[in-house]
Amino acid sequence: MKMVSGKLKDVLNYRGFILSSVRREFQSRYQNSVLGATWAVLNPLAMIVVYTVIFAQVMHSRLAGADSPFAYSIYLCAGVLTWGLFAEITTRAQVVFLENANLLKKVNFPRICLPVVVIFTALINFAIIFLVFTAFLVLSGNFPGLVYLALFPVLFVLIVFAIGLGVTLGVLHVFFRDVGQFFAIFLQFWFWLTPIVYPVDILPEHVRALLWLNPLTTLMAAFHNIFILNQPPHWGTLLFPLLIGALLCLLGLNLFRKHSGEMVDEL
Repeated sequence: MKMVSGKLKDVLNYRGFILSSVRREFQSRYQNSVLGATWAVLNPLAMIVVYTVIFAQVMHSRLAGADSPFAYSIYLCAGVLTWGLFAEITTRAQVVFLENANLLKKVNFPRICLPVVVIFTALINFAIIFLVFTAFLVLSGNFPGLVYLALFPVLFVLIVFAIGLGVTLGVLHVFFRDVGQFFAIFLQFWFWLTPIVYPVDILPEHVRALLWLNPLTTLMAAFHNIFILNQPPHWGTLLFPLLIGALLCLLGLNLFRKHSGEMVDEL
């Protein structure tokens, strides 16, 4: 607990460094682009249009318990967008120390600030994309109402799980460069082993039971409950991914504390 409070204090003391790093990352992403940050809106908008045209209008897909003709496109968007947040945090966090090797060697600052920059950058990108999705829900008459607020605690659990995994992999990646290659491949399998493009109900019972061992299955079910069924998630089911995420955060911080000095030499 003392270790965690110490890291939080470091983050607060260096908040100016964190905010300037986030701003610099966001600006560099759209540097030399004519439309600039407009692309952050156009990309998700194009995705929503494609999903709606193909799945809602052409395939006339339906989900159990959902009457809206847009149900399947909403199901896809809710899953793909939140998966995108998870993938961005974990992918960026597991290379963050390698990408900032020169900074780590030349500047003295709490190294934990780098994963925090990853979280804030990913959240800004996600907020822009999700605002477009929210506007689509409102305009199509599928906004879930007050249940929408349940999104935020579920996102918190997702972020805890993602950053715990990302920091753990990030420390290991410094010493074992195969970690990044392995995780990139594993992430592709993980996407299809998570009910993002298909509902869990279509799977055989024995496969379904195995799928619930995946922490992201519970989180995706929570998002789909909110946006498809307009119901709050089953809060008790979120304890599993939250516990796994908390354990990964403690593991990552412990690895980081023990090997932070060796990391600079290895870089």
